[in-house]
Amino acid sequence: MSLCLCLLGLWSTVANGLPPEMIRSSFAPPASFAGDFGAYRSPLTFDDGTPVKTPADWQRRRAEILRTWHGLMGEWPPLIEAPRIEYLETTLRDSVTQHKVIIEIAPNHQTVDGYLLIPNSVVRPPSSVLRYPAVLVVYYDAEAGVGLGREMRDFGWQLAKRGFVALSIGTPEFASLKAPYKVLWDGPEGAPPLQPLSALAYVAANCHTALTNLPQVDPNRIGVVGHSYGGKWAMFASCLYDKFACAVWSDPGIVFDETRPNINYWEPWYLGWDSDVQRQRGVPSATNRRTGPYKQMIETGRDLHELHALMAPRPFLVSGGAEDPPKRWQPLNHAIAVNDLLGYENRVAMTNRDTHAPTEQSNAQLYTFFEYCLGDSRQR
Repeated sequence: MSLCLCLLGLWSTVANGLPPEMIRSSFAPPASFAGDFGAYRSPLTFDDGTPVKTPADWQRRRAEILRTWHGLMGEWPPLIEAPRIEYLETTLRDSVTQHKVIIEIAPNHQTVDGYLLIPNSVVRPPSSVLRYPAVLVVYYDAEAGVGLGREMRDFGWQLAKRGFVALSIGTPEFASLKAPYKVLWDGPEGAPPLQPLSALAYVAANCHTALTNLPQVDPNRIGVVGHSYGGKWAMFASCLYDKFACAVWSDPGIVFDETRPNINYWEPWYLGWDSDVQRQRGVPSATNRRTGPYKQMIETGRDLHELHALMAPRPFLVSGGAEDPPKRWQPLNHAIAVNDLLGYENRVAMTNRDTHAPTEQSNAQLYTFFEYCLGDSRQR
């Protein structure tokens, strides 16, 4: 069954009519960028140059994009059917029960530390048929997402107070930015090693399964969110794993841009990992050349807007800041075009702020987006 048909049931949970007033204008580009596709190659064109004309064509094109990107970044290992969750300690915080947990996220019993937040209003007998929306929060550390770290990154805590189950995780040991990348999975002989960003997306997919298996959670209403590094992680997770119902990417740099040093997909902890070549940290140059799949992507004219298109018709919000200003509507217009072909609207949104760091307003918009797309459990 096609992705579009599989998701028809999901969209019955999305509010009818227009998005909430707080974010309504965010679902359309400003007039200065309306219909502006920039220099990005249309994802509605097959690699052989054939145009995509129908929803059926798009399903084949979508599969082609996935094959290409997995071919560049390495194939995932099989997903874990029932990721193990170990509960270490439980704390009552206001109206939320917080569990410190260890979650199985990769082959050979690899795990990551995290926090599972369950609103007390959600705690109920497992036999109940009522299930609640959930959000996976990804960042450098699990503490930030539950309000025990840097300010304005407490997405999980704020959503839990709004009636969402939230799981916040940090960087797994194999992908630590403080140590050389340890390949998550060697894969078939001759296959490219799994790039860190793709490996992190695989971790998120297994966390999605862990949430799905909780009796409190509606498996059709699970989103993912992250800021900066976490925004990159959330973007790759939601684009590569179509069971995430929606996503928010907070100022990750949604396309390649070598004029912005912080949009550093070229680094070995993202897409530039190469076992044979060790480059110096920093923007690529004549003396510090691109490496890994990132080098191939640049040379073949590929960009991240191809991944954005894989979200259709699932909604996503770019919570844009210094790295994702309004001109990012150029690549986002391509995702809108895919949704137009499929007959969907109000699926691509972007808010903007001046700073890289989230603000009270940008976070309020973020929470409103999740309530709109996944449903506010307090109203159910």
